[in-house]
Amino acid sequence: MNGDAGPDADYRPLILDESAPDDAPMLAQLRKSARIRILDLRDVLRVELGKVTNPVEQEPADRWVYYPWRRTVVGLLDEISYRAIRLDRNRNKLTREEQRRLGAQRIGVVGQSVGHACAYTIALEGGCGMLRLADFDEIELSNLNRVPGNIFDIGVNKSIVTARRIAELDPYLPVEVCTAGVTEDSVDEFLTGLTVVIEECDSLDIKFAVREGARRHRVPLLMETSDRGLFDVERYDLEPGRLPFHGLLGTTTGADLRGLSTKDKAPHVMRILDPGELSARMAASLVEIDETVTTWPQLGSEVQLGAAVVAAAVRRIGLGHKLSSGRVRVDLEHGLDALAEPEPVEETVFDGAGPSPEATADTPIARVLECAQRAPSGGNTQPWVLRGDESGLRMDLVRTRSSALDIGYRGSAVAIGAALHNARAAAAAHGLLGSHRVFEDDASALTALLQYGSGEDALLARDYPAALSRETNRRLGNGAAISDQVLASLTAAAAAEGGTLRSVTGRADIDLAADLLGNSDRIRYLTPRLHEELFAELRWPGEDPLTGIDVRSLELTPVEQAKMRMARRTDVMARLREWSAGTALGEYTRDRVQSSSAVVAVTLPCPGHTPSLPDYVRAGAAAQRVWLEAGRRGLAVQPVSPVFLYARHPEELIAISPDFADTLTSLQGRFLDLLGVPEHEIMALVLRLSYAAAATVRSRRLPFGEGLRRGPWGSSVPSGAGDRS
Repeated sequence: MNGDAGPDADYRPLILDESAPDDAPMLAQLRKSARIRILDLRDVLRVELGKVTNPVEQEPADRWVYYPWRRTVVGLLDEISYRAIRLDRNRNKLTREEQRRLGAQRIGVVGQSVGHACAYTIALEGGCGMLRLADFDEIELSNLNRVPGNIFDIGVNKSIVTARRIAELDPYLPVEVCTAGVTEDSVDEFLTGLTVVIEECDSLDIKFAVREGARRHRVPLLMETSDRGLFDVERYDLEPGRLPFHGLLGTTTGADLRGLSTKDKAPHVMRILDPGELSARMAASLVEIDETVTTWPQLGSEVQLGAAVVAAAVRRIGLGHKLSSGRVRVDLEHGLDALAEPEPVEETVFDGAGPSPEATADTPIARVLECAQRAPSGGNTQPWVLRGDESGLRMDLVRTRSSALDIGYRGSAVAIGAALHNARAAAAAHGLLGSHRVFEDDASALTALLQYGSGEDALLARDYPAALSRETNRRLGNGAAISDQVLASLTAAAAAEGGTLRSVTGRADIDLAADLLGNSDRIRYLTPRLHEELFAELRWPGEDPLTGIDVRSLELTPVEQAKMRMARRTDVMARLREWSAGTALGEYTRDRVQSSSAVVAVTLPCPGHTPSLPDYVRAGAAAQRVWLEAGRRGLAVQPVSPVFLYARHPEELIAISPDFADTLTSLQGRFLDLLGVPEHEIMALVLRLSYAAAATVRSRRLPFGEGLRRGPWGSSVPSGAGDRS
């Protein structure tokens, strides 16, 4: 492909391996020459390679690169190591696999004024594995308003100048040059083997010849025309019968354009460019050609913008993304005309924490109902409907408030167990305690009944004020140790309902729990249905916080707020899922668990039978007793229950997250082993316990009205607490 460009034709560096017998003598000779500069960058690059996340596995090797036109020998690393460093900042705008695919492209660029910027930008991004450049012309000073060369390039062939600049960027990228340019006779040779051709020459007949050649070779053609960002795509690879220039020249052929004067070419050029769409300055300048200006004008900034557009199109072709034939304008001036004040970033910090949910019920029965309503539930969904009268309280599960994590309504049953415990505690405190029972039925799946009586229970009654003040506290803890006495009291609280407390308090075990729970959260973000449900639970500024989780209660730092806004985006999660990435998605949970004093699981033994929903109700009551006892002991409590909490069988993990079922299986097994949970025990909740500052805001509940209305159980319930989902 090389033309005869005389002594300035050197454009490819010489790559030398000091350990190779043929290279060592030449390298030694270069080092001896007083005219040759030695620039050793190997140590600097090794340090930089050490900073690369997930670096290449092979050991870096030394290479020496001789640039004849610079009279310089540079010490570098081998091609793989060099590219790993140079293209590292492309990730993950381009993944390594995408970079590899782009490296298979072979790009031809005809014309090295605008084409210089295009070729260099593509090389800059690692958008190809080979470049072929063509231009017969030499650099003149007037070219340096848009060609990023310098005065030392004046008189040098334009394609040589481009090739040298690319070689000084990446000596390992193969570059071929055609210093005679492209002609009708040589166009087929130039196009052979190319993936894409970029046409940026001035000659109208050669423009046509390149398009006819691209049709024959089925090579996509790109052209950037600078003025108002005009960009053309002609997909001859997909549409080999497509007419050149989108058919704008009609039946005109390359032969019709050969030998025409500039004046005679003008009508054809105008049919291609559309005079009505030219910028006013460009159109006026065309009128002045050969009068007050030499030729049509081009600005360096417009050329650079066009190169960016071309590089983006080359990426799309190389990665198989959509890029249709057609024309578009990427008009920088129009974009600047559209400048506007940005919308304020969504603020998640309210003025003040807002009122805490104080007790409002004015009768003992209403207070029982209100206390039951304040029980914790996953996502604060309050998955129950309460119906009551003077004889008792009925609590039915509401199926429509379930979620993917609520497998078989087990999580809802745990919440009902906590609510039933609250109701019994309030009843005991007001001298109304009677019997209770829990059963499964077809209508609501699960029902809990509390019959009012005249009984008392001091242990239960003690939980009444604690239930009213109970809160979730997501603040970072100080990591202070929990005493054996406090752990013993929590164990006793679980045992009061037949439950067991499984705990880890050692720093290494807490860190491991943090890692496992953080990985579980990552899967929750990356699984589309779980992600949708997660953000449906959150209540942002201006939204009703009576159900769901008030964002203020997350205690987010400014950095975490920014991350949360990004994590809301399904397109971002889809990309992370595609990359098998997203470890940072678990940082919020990981950081908080690591600051904890203990991680506990409240479990319930179910030996000899398959666990039922009533078993999960009992487990929920045990969890609530532990939570309330922890609050009395001055501990901050936050549920950190993992995605796999209520899964009992492999198929249930598949249902939760088909793409991550194997990972969930591993996480679940490791977590159960860490806490020592045997197979016959079910888990109600996983809690992190810490010593921390008070929570900013408590979760709120659906309101109770002043009066009672009759419910479907032949009973009265406070207004506003009906079957609301």
